Amino acid sequence: MIQDIAPHIYHNEYTPVPPVADSYLLVYEDDKVLLGGENPETEIRLPRFRDLESKIPDPYGRYFGQYIYLFTIDQDHYYLIPGLDPALLSGYTFHNVRELRAASPKHLAFGAVTGLQLYRWYNSQRYCGRCGKSMRHSRTERQMYCPSCGNQIYPILSPAVIVGVTNGDRLLLSKYEGRSFTQYAMIAGFAEIGETIEETVHREVMEEVGIRVKNLRYYKSQPWSFSGTLLFGFFCDVDGDDTLRVDHRELSMAGWFPRDQIIGQGNSASLTNEMMLLFKAGKEPG
Repeated sequence: MIQDIAPHIYHNEYTPVPPVADSYLLVYEDDKVLLGGENPETEIRLPRFRDLESKIPDPYGRYFGQYIYLFTIDQDHYYLIPGLDPALLSGYTFHNVRELRAASPKHLAFGAVTGLQLYRWYNSQRYCGRCGKSMRHSRTERQMYCPSCGNQIYPILSPAVIVGVTNGDRLLLSKYEGRSFTQYAMIAGFAEIGETIEETVHREVMEEVGIRVKNLRYYKSQPWSFSGTLLFGFFCDVDGDDTLRVDHRELSMAGWFPRDQIIGQGNSASLTNEMMLLFKAGKEPG
């Protein structure tokens, strides 16, 4: 999956340090990230602070107080600089982050996708939601705080489920309605306030295809920064009537697929793809 970057190691501890020449810059514009390389959809290159040195005298001093430390992969630090003019980074162009699902080096792709989630959070927390004053960055933790009213805000994760509903040797697959992603997927949805993640499984399956499920088996989780989500993967069995009543506001189709008809999604980025191929191979938890 996209977060499986071994032997590289992702360090998410908030231990900000000043950037050096080889430190990475993550530059975003909406859902696009600045990338270099001959073919950024497969082989990517991320800008570094040294790329600014020929354009700006002492970029480390000029942007001191503006750059935001994000995380470290191995020994390399990653930063945002809000308001940085991307024209200063020649040889780089914006690409949709979803192009990174199959890109390499994989640890750089993971860094760029994870940085997007933090970019969106920082960008949405510039002003206090309580009093409207400007927010500031904490120096000790990943937090935005309001010096006027004391409001403190931390990054928010949205828990969601991916559900592999089984019916003997068949798996329930579906396609989303009205989305650019047109490959087969499984039932998925966000947890609601006041429910357990297991209750989310039951509710989402009932809402989207109108069936009951039983024998929930937790598989594994995945951070999915494309949507700011922490995914929980479950397998479960159909309980009783297997007639599907598809909610076409959410899904364009849904059906039961035998193991030998499952083809996966074409890359190893997602938990959904891994679970589909696990069922195809007959190795899902029983």
